[in-house]
Amino acid sequence: MAKHGKKYQEAAKLIDNETVYEPAEAVQLVKKAATAKFDETVEAAVRLGVDPRKQDQAVRGVVVLPHGTGKTQRVLVFAKGDKAKEAEAAGADFVGDLDMINKIQQGWFDFDVCVATPDMMSEVGKLGRLLGGKGLMPNPKAGTVTFDVTKAVQEIKAGKIEYRLDKAGQIHAPIGKVSFSEEQLNENLKSLLEALNRAKPASAKGVYLKGIAISSTMGPSARVNTASYK
Repeated sequence: MAKHGKKYQEAAKLIDNETVYEPAEAVQLVKKAATAKFDETVEAAVRLGVDPRKQDQAVRGVVVLPHGTGKTQRVLVFAKGDKAKEAEAAGADFVGDLDMINKIQQGWFDFDVCVATPDMMSEVGKLGRLLGGKGLMPNPKAGTVTFDVTKAVQEIKAGKIEYRLDKAGQIHAPIGKVSFSEEQLNENLKSLLEALNRAKPASAKGVYLKGIAISSTMGPSARVNTASYK
């Protein structure tokens, strides 16, 4: 096992691994245990009672966090003509069609989210291996394949995040920064959990929210009472 430094070990004393905390207390402890010199991201890890091997139990979607993530997302929009102008007006950082596709094929990835109009997907699809490997491929379920580029760009800039079940049956998602107030982090966490509850597959049986933990980038995690979100 990897050894943690003295700062981490001291911070870990603040949080009891065996205790399940109420959301407000968990947030308070994670903020207190964050000792890095940079503004750490606070992330939620949610274990769901679904079978990730079954297609009808795949949990995936988007949610706009009320207080954003604390990170300004760089948005690339694949569009042409009026839709390209619309994307620029909405605040997209990069807009283009074949020129941007060629740029990515040459190794350029200075963006965080891709949006594409449906008529561009036949060309964008050629980047499947490059974008897919980095989780950047536009997807209709995530609202990133759309003719409403204004809405897509504005929501991303406002704090929209995508969540997706991993092979271990967990969802990992950022809920803000350590510099956020406790209230902001609590409200962002609540929004994420409400979105996950709405996304519960009809075929999922038994307990759905099995476990929730939050942690900062370099700090220890705190377990959160799932009953608060059922």
